Amino acid sequence: MFDALIIGGGAAGMSCALVLGSAKDKVYAKDKRIGIIMHQKTSHLQEALFNNVLGITPGTKGQSILDSGKDQLSTLYPHVEQITKEKVKTIEKTELGFKVITNKRDYNCKLVVIAVGYTNLLTIKGLKHYVEPHPKAAIEKDRIWLKNNDHLVDEGLYVAGTLAGWRSQFAIASGSGAHVATDILTLWNGGQHTKVHDKI
Repeated sequence: MFDALIIGGGAAGMSCALVLGSAKDKVYAKDKRIGIIMHQKTSHLQEALFNNVLGITPGTKGQSILDSGKDQLSTLYPHVEQITKEKVKTIEKTELGFKVITNKRDYNCKLVVIAVGYTNLLTIKGLKHYVEPHPKAAIEKDRIWLKNNDHLVDEGLYVAGTLAGWRSQFAIASGSGAHVATDILTLWNGGQHTKVHDKI
């Protein structure tokens, strides 16, 4: 049973995983099982070139961020389980949370974070009734979002990044993933607002 399972290995998903992973020494998070399904084939980072993002060297390609993000997560927070070469097919509500069904196996989890792209090609069964036209994208682009209230789609079901209704900017998607992570940490902390910072 995962305490939190993130679906999507782009900017929002990996940011969420990094923040959750960084709380490993906190009493409320140290025994939590966290996983991320690192599906990246549809990430907009595949074709991105960064010149306008604070802290990222101009000319950095999105593919290098996808690669270095996986390395950063496995090096700093190896307890966050990276699930590769699997694609999510279905999400089902259960008595204990959710069952996430991929093309290879099933995962039981208490919380799910959906952090995949905002194209209308979303094929995960169980999410269709949350899908609406994206509120901050050009109509002709036919983008979608999962209707949510401050990233919460339904009890235990979160959405992050462009699919949460945000514009397609790397910093925005990353921040959205971090936002969801701090909401989950706050939940684990008994409702007391929390965040995680490393200090010199």
